[in-house]
Amino acid sequence: MRVLNVLLTGIALALPGTIAAQVPSGAPLEVQRIIKDRGLDTAPRLLRQYPQWSPSKVVVALPRGFGSALPDYEKRLREVAGDVELVFDRGGDWYPDPALLEGADGLIGFCGEAVLSQAKDLFWLHSYTVGIDRCSSLDEALWRERVFSNSQRLSGPTIAEHSIAMLLSLARGLPAYHRAQMDGTWNRDIAGDEHFGELGGKTLLVVGLGGIGTEVARRAHGLGMRVIATRNSSREGPDFVDYVGLADELGKLSGEAHVIVNALPLTDATRGLFDADFFAGARPGHIFLSVGRGGSTVTDDLVAALRSGQVYGAGLDVTDPEPLPADHPLWRMKRVLITPHVAASGGDASRRAALIAVENLRRYVAGEALLSPVDMQKGY
Repeated sequence: MRVLNVLLTGIALALPGTIAAQVPSGAPLEVQRIIKDRGLDTAPRLLRQYPQWSPSKVVVALPRGFGSALPDYEKRLREVAGDVELVFDRGGDWYPDPALLEGADGLIGFCGEAVLSQAKDLFWLHSYTVGIDRCSSLDEALWRERVFSNSQRLSGPTIAEHSIAMLLSLARGLPAYHRAQMDGTWNRDIAGDEHFGELGGKTLLVVGLGGIGTEVARRAHGLGMRVIATRNSSREGPDFVDYVGLADELGKLSGEAHVIVNALPLTDATRGLFDADFFAGARPGHIFLSVGRGGSTVTDDLVAALRSGQVYGAGLDVTDPEPLPADHPLWRMKRVLITPHVAASGGDASRRAALIAVENLRRYVAGEALLSPVDMQKGY
């Protein structure tokens, strides 16, 4: 049996991701279901193989409302921590008190420059969020000798439902009807001004066919839409996506799309990608949805495209800047829906994030391979 285990471990190290996930672990059944259903990746290297691995103190940030998704969250963390010291930051912020980071080799919370600069002994950081650009965009010296994991793919269904809710609302003119409702006005003339039409048969382009983009595509297909997509890594995609192009095909594909969904992470390559040239080359009268990162869209260019009618409407969960200033024109524009970066909110996504944080703490203490590793060179 020992020989077999050694052999399996060797295979797992040679072939990253899917093979490593087959190595037996102590993950609860609920976690195993999440790993399977969400298709979570596994790091190609065991933590115990890093010379820096020496778990002794892990700081856990407890954001406001996060614990309600998993009421026994702290208890579960303590159960898997063993002899490792756990320090809970109950201040309600995702960034821990700097004083608590003294001597910490692990952190579960949020990544930022202050964290990496102040936590000199930090080796492992697990981010509750998917986006880790606040760290990956920093000087490489701050993260080169450390390992990172995050909550990628866990919020995909929640954000996808938020996206489709915005799409249906814009397509059916609900923002205008809601304004009339607030004024107590029975205004049937609105119907003559809303002309986007039915979604069935129209084309939706997902820009960034990752965990979030795939779930948006699944739901759009279910509404009878033709779905096309771009991704950076390959042309492979699920059966419900009609065509998957590479990143350099974005301009061509945007000309076919009645709906464009930005589900991209923020990297050097995606910053400011959706600019005046992009909107000018896209199909006239499309709906633009942004649930990736606000910095990938040039806000002034989007405003201009909305004013000209080149963009029919926009559903924005992310903006640049955030928060959006109270006097910004986007707030008052026709056919614009804005939510304050909350598309991932909701008990289901938060529960999955909490469970994976517990599982990764267990793996960290045991020296196993982490779930959902982050490639800091790529930024996701």
